[in-house]
Amino acid sequence: MAMGNESVEQIGHRVLKYLTENPNAQDTLEGIVEWWLLDRLTMSNINKVKEALARLVAAHLVLERKGKESRTYYKINSHKLKEISERLQCVSKRK
Repeated sequence: MAMGNESVEQIGHRVLKYLTENPNAQDTLEGIVEWWLLDRLTMSNINKVKEALARLVAAHLVLERKGKESRTYYKINSHKLKEISERLQCVSKRK
């Protein structure tokens, strides 16, 4: 599926999947697009990734923090791993 056709929810799922596979990972929005989702995303779709991250942060599944130069870094909320795993399993079952 081309990135342009992926929903914000699908992108959020991909971010959570990456984070569960790499629980110590953290990066900026640009880094997430460029390195974590590179195989299917392009910088032109950064707004969808930004929205997906905002939803994950609002759900307390992903944490954000301001780093140097006011850049925002995102990482998994380790206190929500069980809930994240359940969500990922639910999405996998629907496919």
